[in-house]
Amino acid sequence: MKTGKEIRCSSPAATYGKVLFGMDVPQETVGKTRQILLEVPKLTEILRNPTIAMRKKQSVIDKVFPVEMRNFLKTVCAYHRVGLLEEIFASYDGLRDKEADIVRAVLTCTTEPSEEQKKGMEQFLCRKYKAKAARIQVRRDDTLMGGFILRVGNDEYDRSVKGGMDRLARRIAGGR
Repeated sequence: MKTGKEIRCSSPAATYGKVLFGMDVPQETVGKTRQILLEVPKLTEILRNPTIAMRKKQSVIDKVFPVEMRNFLKTVCAYHRVGLLEEIFASYDGLRDKEADIVRAVLTCTTEPSEEQKKGMEQFLCRKYKAKAARIQVRRDDTLMGGFILRVGNDEYDRSVKGGMDRLARRIAGGR
């Protein structure tokens, strides 16, 4: 389980993610590229900088990144999409998950679930979404006052104290 932020992909990022996925670059190579960009944020700044000549950016790409990723990165750079790389990689991840039959969920809770609870949620997600595996990202939110909210795409399972109180308040007020 990972803790982090969920990334929504813009349409251009989704398109570039599909292109990257379709290139059949080894997953390890894509991962290495991501790691380089994370560990050396200055690279992203250089590739985004409009005052640096394209040939210099291409030279940097050729010197730093794996061969299989160079043309892709040069294209991203040429079309001024370097700022979308995080989204592009998220789109790529989504396509890999779909191909591998993996469902991703975000669990928002006040306390970290036990291993048994995590396994139960993963089994539920696999059954519900007919997936081979489930990956759950955990986020902490003390405003829930207990319980949890589990989100998968547009589906939400709210079993939080706050959610229960909100539902009760709506019923009392005559709403649904």
